Amino acid sequence: MVAATPFELAWVGRSTATLACGVGPVEAAAATAAAIARSRPDAVLHVGIAGARDAAGFGIGAVVIGARAVYDDLAAAIPVEREVEASAELLAAARHALPDAPVVEIATTAGVGRSAADAAIEAMEGFGVLRAAALAGVPALELRAISNMVGEEDRSRWDIPGALAALAVAGALVLAELDSLA
Repeated sequence: MVAATPFELAWVGRSTATLACGVGPVEAAAATAAAIARSRPDAVLHVGIAGARDAAGFGIGAVVIGARAVYDDLAAAIPVEREVEASAELLAAARHALPDAPVVEIATTAGVGRSAADAAIEAMEGFGVLRAAALAGVPALELRAISNMVGEEDRSRWDIPGALAALAVAGALVLAELDSLA
């Protein structure tokens, strides 16, 4: 189980290995790659909070499952890796555990409010975690709870505690489903 901060992992029981990878795509990729090299897990579930665009129609507290992570800050004149798909098996398990949760593309950006205008969901670590897992041949999936609307500068309108509570409920359901597969 990987998340940017210990707060996003507070609900996870002691029997599940956790990693607070740090904030941003670089920290996430480096910490995840190192942890995978040390412990070689069967799978990686990346959880956290995220922002949503108003136009996407997701309210604060909604939980989304990532079908793919897109590194939104990365562009070059040559082909670069900027998308990584979630594991099909883990995605199916998450959909079974959370049948009402939308399955979406999640943009990864190094700064809050910096993703492309068409990105429905914005977070800061997903691509880094999923890419590190993919390079190591470890199946991975991203699960996010919405804490704020992208572009909302008034932090008093963000609901981080509510999003963390929603993440705990959804994460526990997905984790139980994944455990039943083992």
